Amino acid sequence: MNIKQYLDSTYLKTAEQAGLSEKENTLVVKGFIQEAIEEHFKLIMIRPNMVSLAKKMIVEANSVVSIGTVIDFPEGKSSLESKLSEALQAIHDGADDLDFVCNYEAFKRGEVELVKEEVLKCTQLGLGNNKVVKWIIEVAALSDKEIIQLSSLIKNVIVSNFKQELFASVFVKSSTGFYKTENNLPNGATIPSIMMMLENASPLPVKAAGGVRTYEEAVKMIQLGVKRIGTSGAKSIANGQNSHNEY
Repeated sequence: MNIKQYLDSTYLKTAEQAGLSEKENTLVVKGFIQEAIEEHFKLIMIRPNMVSLAKKMIVEANSVVSIGTVIDFPEGKSSLESKLSEALQAIHDGADDLDFVCNYEAFKRGEVELVKEEVLKCTQLGLGNNKVVKWIIEVAALSDKEIIQLSSLIKNVIVSNFKQELFASVFVKSSTGFYKTENNLPNGATIPSIMMMLENASPLPVKAAGGVRTYEEAVKMIQLGVKRIGTSGAKSIANGQNSHNEY
């Protein structure tokens, strides 16, 4: 199994979150981009302000590594207009994948139409520009019932509004990796949450993000049916070692 083609190597900390200066944090990002190029990972996942840097490095290296970025990260509660504006800028800067944080708090409040509209309009923008779109539902913030319902909602919007050949370009993704849980509970992908997503998002693909820290865990996710894995420990996982990174 070429596990590297499932791995979205991920670094999403701001300088403040990493306890670094802006310059130091940019060097960390450059390191992650360079590693993704050298290791032939599927994708490098970075913050929007780093997309143009990644594009430059990847073009100069004549690499086929894709560039992903997060939109409305990490809380997902900005307006539709804000989401679309941020996504447009990322497209302009050279992003290949747009990982939108779904407004899961609005969903939990019962504002289903708001969520349906953002899923429709943002997906239209992404697919209309030949980009891959992923919807982060933040499983740690949801009950099992809500995971099932939100996965189904996203699936139904896509299946009802887009051609079948585009389904493979719209993912349901588990987590931001930045959600704060109580009592040290998992804040990312778990086997039960991923199984619920796979069952209820199908025929859309699923991305497991957050909490996958070993080669064995990654293989298990792939065997379940996951098509992408987001991790800040991609090299360790690919080499069969355990990752001690938070995400």
